[in-house]
Order: sequence, then structure tokens, then C-alpha cells
Amino acid sequence: MASSTAVTSASRSLLLRATLPTRLAASAPKPPVRVAAFSVSAGASSGATAPSGILPISSAAGSSISGSRSRSALAMVAAASRPYASSSAASAAVPSGDEILSSFGTKADEFKGTDVKGAMHALAAADAVCFDVDSTVIDEEGIDVLAASLGKGEEVAAWTLKAMEGDTKFEDALAARLAIIQPSRAQIEQCLRDTPLHISPGVDRLIEALNVRGTDVYFISGGFRIMIEPVAREVCVSKSNIFANSILFDEDGNYAGFDPEEETSADMGKPKAVKKIRSEHGYKTVVMVGDGATDMQAKTPGAADSFIGYGGVAVRDAVRDGACWFVTDFDAMTEIVTKFGERKLNA
Repeated sequence: MASSTAVTSASRSLLLRATLPTRLAASAPKPPVRVAAFSVSAGASSGATAPSGILPISSAAGSSISGSRSRSALAMVAAASRPYASSSAASAAVPSGDEILSSFGTKADEFKGTDVKGAMHALAAADAVCFDVDSTVIDEEGIDVLAASLGKGEEVAAWTLKAMEGDTKFEDALAARLAIIQPSRAQIEQCLRDTPLHISPGVDRLIEALNVRGTDVYFISGGFRIMIEPVAREVCVSKSNIFANSILFDEDGNYAGFDPEEETSADMGKPKAVKKIRSEHGYKTVVMVGDGATDMQAKTPGAADSFIGYGGVAVRDAVRDGACWFVTDFDAMTEIVTKFGERKLNA
């Protein structure tokens, strides 16, 4: 966006609210989005300056990433530069969980979870929503895709399952999997070009609705930042809102380990990341969404207020039984955000 283009807070808010129903309806029947590979070192090709907090689009990605990015252009502006409005300044009170649940009519009987009403109310009121990435935002496990491209698929997948089911400490599973594959920077970039990751159906619409509403969106993942950044770019999540593991490379691009200082490099890393987010920004209500046991750990005092388990890719027994609300698609969540969501944008 050129610096001479002035968009006021009030006009941006009006534009976003006015266009959301039409844009969401228009995007509903589309097939899953494919995330194109990109050059990690490339910058924006157009020479334009991106809004603060928004990733520039590299020349490698520009020709192949789908049209959902242009559909979300206004949401990108809101996510980058909106003023935050606290709950006390909201334009209308959020309905109770009972009211939200009853709005679904007979479908309400199908919802499962330990506290469905509480989760629905938390989502409607959320100042921030944190998403796991693997098997949630994307419909596969990124490290398994990488391992398969290097001929180590089955061996690594067994460790991934242990980590997701909570049968082993995450840091042990992470170290074991990386020791098996030891990927170079070039191998990771080649993997992303050959087997681009797939966005889970409907998650782009949910994130867009959250962005338009003014709710901050974060990715908190035990996966790798180098593979998650193009996914974040596609669905308009700021690079600065990614908490993930960093693979280290030597000067020749060969694998040199991983950064143990990242919050998500060890067990209980996700609640640690959510606590950090909450402390730094003063959020009143935070929701975590994910498919695994490590995601469910985030619902702890001082971290996430509610955990929504996602089983659209893989149903994990512990998550299905322990989630406040367990879903297999993002449709009802998007409906709550658009119909009952508390506005976070100042006019």
C-alpha cells in the first residue's frame, strides 16, 4: 500500500462491516486452498511497502498463490493497523452461551464438549484466537510432509503420533524427528515447491471473519516457522503473530539443529506462549483452537480461557473427550464470530 493512501479508522471499519457478509457468502463453496511455495530469502517484488505487521509477498509466490489473498485484502489492513478496543468499549454486549447455543436450533443437540456454552461465549467475546497449524489450519502434519519428501515418512510419522496423542514429551519427539531427517534449507524449500501445504476447508473464512471483527489471530505451533510463514501469508496472519520452532542452518544451509529457546520447542510450550501473548497485550478473553493434546494444554489459568478441539483432519480421543467444544469443521465457529462476535475495532 502506498504511503500516500490514507484510510481512516472510521472508514476502514465501515468498509469491513459492510462488505463482510457478501465476501464470506461468495467464498463459501470453494475447494481447499493450496499454499504455494515461496523463496524464504525473497522480498516483495512490487517495491511497495507493506502495512506494518503484514508479510510482503515474494516474487516466487505471487504468480501461484490463490485468489483468497485478494478476497482478504481489507482484512489485512484491519489486522495490520487497527486500534484495539477493550471489552468495556464494545458496541454491544455479547450474548450468553445459552443464547448462542439456542440460536442453532435442533443442531445444538449435535454439539459435543465439556463446556460448549462457555466455549461459544468465549469465541464471541474473544480478544485473541490462537490456532495450532498442523492438522488444524492445514490438513496435514508439515513435518510428516517434509519427512516423506526425504524418504523418512513412516519413521517420522510414528513420532508425530506419539507427540499428538500425548504419549511422549514434545521436546523428545521434536529432537528425535529432526535427528532422523536433518533437513537442509534447500530441501525444505524444494519440499514446499513440490508438495505445497493445503489449507483446511473453511479456516480461511473463519480467520477472515476474526480479522474483520478486529480479533487478533495467532499461530502457535510445534511445527517449523520456515514452513508456516507461507501459510500465515495466505490467510493474512502477521508474521509477528507466529510462535513456532526455528530450524538452524550453517552458512552453507545445512541442518544445524533447532532453537531450544522457542516457547513451542518443549512440552507445555503452548500455554507458555499464550500466557506471553496475554501478558504483553492485556487481552481479557483468549481462545485456543487445535487438534492435539499439546493444544489442549493451553487451557490453563493465565493462558486460554477456552479450548476448541478440531477433529476435521484427525480425531484424537483425548481431545474429543477433553475439549470445551469439539468440532469437525469451522462453519459454526464462523457463524458465531459473524453473528454474535464482539466488535474490537474502534470507529
